[in-house]
Amino acid sequence: MTVYPPPSLGLDNRKFGMWTFLASEVLFFAVLIANFLVLSKQDPLGTFYGVDTGRELLNIPVTAFNTFVLLTSSFTVVLALKSIQGGNILQFRAALVATLAFGSLFIGIQMYEYFQLIVHEGLNMSTLFGATFFTLTGFHGAHVFGGLIWLTIILFKAFGVMGGFSKEDYMGIEMFGLYWHFVDIVWLLLFSLVYLI
Repeated sequence: MTVYPPPSLGLDNRKFGMWTFLASEVLFFAVLIANFLVLSKQDPLGTFYGVDTGRELLNIPVTAFNTFVLLTSSFTVVLALKSIQGGNILQFRAALVATLAFGSLFIGIQMYEYFQLIVHEGLNMSTLFGATFFTLTGFHGAHVFGGLIWLTIILFKAFGVMGGFSKEDYMGIEMFGLYWHFVDIVWLLLFSLVYLI
């Protein structure tokens, strides 16, 4: 009797695992976004400082700049992947460091935004808008922060502390890129739904 190997999707198991994880994250954020869209417009306490929901307190120009920062970090991730695939180690390392800088700047600006909203505007978790806003954007920020931790580990490896990458071995960068681009796409959706609409 001949035994045949199971059919393959033609996808590396690690990459398939990452896509599966990202699919679960899509569901997670879909629930948070739906929660925000429904509850943020229903404030049983009435108006909040003379405005309807608290959305009017958001600083769109600062957040638009922060969105640009995060999107730029996606470009540097693509540059890092292309550089390592081409064997350009110096450009690869520089692109990773730039990604870390842009991601850290994003978190710093988000912390500044929270400080302004909480301390100067009085927005907090006591209103439905505040609770859903901080939950939704806070979980996204936690995902960015988790990505920065992952990127720090990648940087150690990129600089030869824990092995290294080469143009034959770059799957770790590709998987990180999938995660980072997902986080960026989610932010584009959040920026549109929370700040612009």
